[in-house]
Amino acid sequence: MQKDLPHTQELQDSDLNKQRKDMKIYKLGEEILRQKCEPVKAEEINDEMRALFEEMFKKMTRANGVGLAAPQVGIAKRFFVLTADDDVKRVFINPEITKTSAETSEYEEGCLSIPGLSEKIIRPVKVSVAALNEFGKPFVIENADGLLARIIQHENDHLDGYLYIDRGDSDFAKQTEEQFKKRVERNAKKLAAREAKKASIEAKIAAKKAKKGK
Repeated sequence: MQKDLPHTQELQDSDLNKQRKDMKIYKLGEEILRQKCEPVKAEEINDEMRALFEEMFKKMTRANGVGLAAPQVGIAKRFFVLTADDDVKRVFINPEITKTSAETSEYEEGCLSIPGLSEKIIRPVKVSVAALNEFGKPFVIENADGLLARIIQHENDHLDGYLYIDRGDSDFAKQTEEQFKKRVERNAKKLAAREAKKASIEAKIAAKKAKKGK
């Protein structure tokens, strides 16, 4: 498993480079998805971070997604990217939801960190949000509605360690959590077995070379 960046650690350019090159989407059952993320510092918003955003957009699009949050790619920092039905790429750094409507609606939600499943989730119809863009400039969206409002709320939840299943049926959430936890454990065992086999082969090759050199 790829090592997560500690959520108290300041992001270095080398860290961002590694995350960008080795980017994967973390799945339910992996610890980072349940962490509360730390705010992004002003000095962390630079060209390296903007390159990371672009890679997140690519990863999201290839996975047929409309939003992707930092913890989903192994970074416990408060930012996410999205593309709603207007096809505009938007970056939200240190977002703060300032207002939600009393009116709610139900919508079938899915998540790239919980592939293959979906559930009808009730959320406010409209939402206002303040954030920084990819250049660190403040912006405000007032009374976003439709798919944009839905994505903002869904992705913002990720920054506090919540997934959409936490807002739906509790039995479904428990079942899904257990299912994915077992999947992560199986994958970890497979990876450990592959690494052990690789180490064994390398050791045998090294031993043969050493024997020939005598």
